[in-house]
Amino acid sequence: MSVARDLTLKCQQEGHGGSVPSARSRLVGALSTEDERLSLLLRSGGYRSWRAKVEAVGGCAKPVRLAGSSVWETLEGRRVRTVEGSLFAACNNRRETRCPSCAQRYAADTFHLIRSGLTGGKGVAETVGQVPRLFVTLTAPSFGAVHNRPVTRTGKPRPCACGEFHHEHDTRLGSPLDPAGYDYVGAVLWQAHAPELWRRFTITLARHLACALGIRPSQLRDRLRVSYAKVAEYQRRGLVHFHAVVRVDGPTGPGSPAPAGATTELLDAVVRTAAASVSVDSPESATVGSRRLTWGEQIDCEPIAATDPDDPAQVVHDRQVAGYVAKYATKGTGHTSGSDVPIRSAEHIAELSVSEHARAMITTAWQLGGLPEFAGLRLRKWAHMLGFRGHFLTKSRRYSTTFTALRSARREHRFARDLADLGITDTAEVVVVNDWTMTGIGYHNDAERHLAEAIADTAIQRRKTQRTDLGEVA
Repeated sequence: MSVARDLTLKCQQEGHGGSVPSARSRLVGALSTEDERLSLLLRSGGYRSWRAKVEAVGGCAKPVRLAGSSVWETLEGRRVRTVEGSLFAACNNRRETRCPSCAQRYAADTFHLIRSGLTGGKGVAETVGQVPRLFVTLTAPSFGAVHNRPVTRTGKPRPCACGEFHHEHDTRLGSPLDPAGYDYVGAVLWQAHAPELWRRFTITLARHLACALGIRPSQLRDRLRVSYAKVAEYQRRGLVHFHAVVRVDGPTGPGSPAPAGATTELLDAVVRTAAASVSVDSPESATVGSRRLTWGEQIDCEPIAATDPDDPAQVVHDRQVAGYVAKYATKGTGHTSGSDVPIRSAEHIAELSVSEHARAMITTAWQLGGLPEFAGLRLRKWAHMLGFRGHFLTKSRRYSTTFTALRSARREHRFARDLADLGITDTAEVVVVNDWTMTGIGYHNDAERHLAEAIADTAIQRRKTQRTDLGEVA
């Protein structure tokens, strides 16, 4: 330990402040126990600086390491702040399994994006809540019977088709009763075409709604807009279903009144007819044939009411919807016994720690991806996603604000706060010149990673408390 401490102090004395973590990482790797490695890190001269960098990114699990400088100058050329050395930039991965801290921030942004399209705010008129709105769930069709937890009409559990009562955490849930007879090819092809199926659904929905209101297709955009925000969620069987907020606006989008006759009941009926009428044909294949792909029979449409704590009615409220969508926007396939890691080869599939059902889905996607007729689906690239190649969260252009706007507002807030600490109130008076170069990704060793995880846990709990106090998603 004395040798390690002496070398760390030498690095500091020679002015290698930005290089201490690298030198320390080589020493840490030579130590035998984790306690020794943590002890060295905590007692090193660069620990406080390192911790500040980690806290600045909320304990990001895999930050981008940067080296360089940032110079803040007034328009008159007076330098007011200089930052030199190294810093971390957050990875911004939305998946909770990859980076809990960044995923939580993504969920918070999603919450505000969804809620502003329901209640207004963030540049959206508050009257947006006065138009017909539904919380819609569209599911995948059946490709074979799977283990599940069915209930009676009164909610009483009944046995699965296998004859057993499965508990909530039974790893067999979602897996086929007959793996040999399960249509894995159809499941993967449906998954790959789900984004196109959704696109056709939204087009058909607007046309059916116009027809029901007596509006000619050529007049559609002059009379109404169908806005939406949707999130994809993996079911236990490894197939996605879509949860979506669907809203009918006037011709100018949020805040404009819906056409006369447009009601929640009409929107409900039109959603169901549109979903039942759309389909996508998979490419013709001499190996597996062709499939006509449709939505599943289960379609749920729930009216969205304005949040009212005193309302005893069992309805879906706008805040609940925003929280629900935000929660599932951070999920990947890891919650379905799948993999969030891209597949490198067929041999890689055998090494994955996944369920046999997920392995069969991944294998099928990989094999189909090798057929020329499916080249456009890029199934090998998306095999780890069980064939799904769409974005988890999408919205129509006029639904609400954007992630870019939310992140820009956050940056501007931090910039104004930092300038206020320097006694400057007008952000337009200062120009920032950044000169940073990437030097690496992630932490140098397990000791740094474990401490970063602890910092992330603290940051996550603090944000949860703050959002609970504000009545937002926890």
